Amino acid sequence: MLSGYRVLDCSIAMAGPLAAQRLGDLGADVVKVEPVTGEWQRHTAAGGITGNKVNVSFLSLNRNKRSLAVDLKNTEGKALLMELVKTADVFLQNYRPGVAKRLGVDYESLSAVNPRLIYLSISGYGETGPYVQRPGQDLLLQGMSGAMLSAGREGEAPTPAGQYLVDAITGYTAFEGVLAALLHRERTGEGQLVQVNMLDAITTIQMQELSVFTVGGKPQTRSAEPHAHVYIRAPYGAFATSDGFIIVAFPPLKLLGELIGEPSFLDMEDETDSWSRRDEIFAKTRDRLTAKTSAEWLELFNAAGVWAGPVYGYADLVNDPQIKHNGTFVEYDHPTEGRVKTPGFPIKFSKTPSEVERGAPLTGEHTREVLEAAGFTAEAVDRLLAAGVVAATEPEAEEEEVRACATAR
Repeated sequence: MLSGYRVLDCSIAMAGPLAAQRLGDLGADVVKVEPVTGEWQRHTAAGGITGNKVNVSFLSLNRNKRSLAVDLKNTEGKALLMELVKTADVFLQNYRPGVAKRLGVDYESLSAVNPRLIYLSISGYGETGPYVQRPGQDLLLQGMSGAMLSAGREGEAPTPAGQYLVDAITGYTAFEGVLAALLHRERTGEGQLVQVNMLDAITTIQMQELSVFTVGGKPQTRSAEPHAHVYIRAPYGAFATSDGFIIVAFPPLKLLGELIGEPSFLDMEDETDSWSRRDEIFAKTRDRLTAKTSAEWLELFNAAGVWAGPVYGYADLVNDPQIKHNGTFVEYDHPTEGRVKTPGFPIKFSKTPSEVERGAPLTGEHTREVLEAAGFTAEAVDRLLAAGVVAATEPEAEEEEVRACATAR
């Protein structure tokens, strides 16, 4: 679908690499431009799990990319990048505001070389403004966005999302922005600067909740029971059963009362009592649901048309028959990590299905390939390697090292 488009990915961490990976999933030729020692996330463990040589988070965010390892602080390294920019369609970076200009890879500098370039810049709070130098970290933005105060008990500390929610949403927003800019260029021939920031990304996905406040004037007030959402009627949340947890989402109160054996619900009205008596309803539902197993309740609720479902751990999720049927996860072979299984591309196309053309690259695995394709001679690449301007890793050498370590163990 994006075959023939060239992307230079100078981003790190999650939001930028995710956006670039999505472009690669659609067939773009994505070159990950990273330091000669590799992007820092290669070496930063998630959950204490590093694999043989690479952090598993890096593996999950960098498939369908080639790696060019280059020192952009070196004059020759920057000149090399500028040469690649001449034929690139997209350039991505998520440096802190001001860093790109200091490195000489800001939009003005690159668009002067290639006016058709789509330049994506991701920041924490925006490129200008009072918070421009604040660190744009996921949890900080979860707190600032108001999202954490939309659930839980009043008076208790908010519970953050257990995922890098803001990073993921920002990555998808950036992906959307690049696609729109490419479409505009197809129609007009114009390149442009695309700016995405984490604060706006997490704020704008709360369109319903914020509109209830800004238009409807209803305060964002948590209550005594841990409702899953401050603006949705009871019962709405996770409830303990005799052997685990299930989700129950605002069923008709009379029907719920019949199913769980709670007589007080039989005289309640959904549109009034479910709001004015939210805590009472939540507490009584919680007390009743401990009488049966999760499977028993779900069978009963599903038969009655009540919205209810399981609370999965990851072990449950990856083995779920619907997940397997959907092909949600993709697998590929990696030279140091063996068989890798990660979430894949979530959109299904009838004519142009997404494929894993290559797994996450080794540091500089494609340095020579990328440079020679750009017109550098083999001798010139050898000189750059010897000078430390670029770095390269051969997959075969990595495989031999891993096998040797395995034999030693």
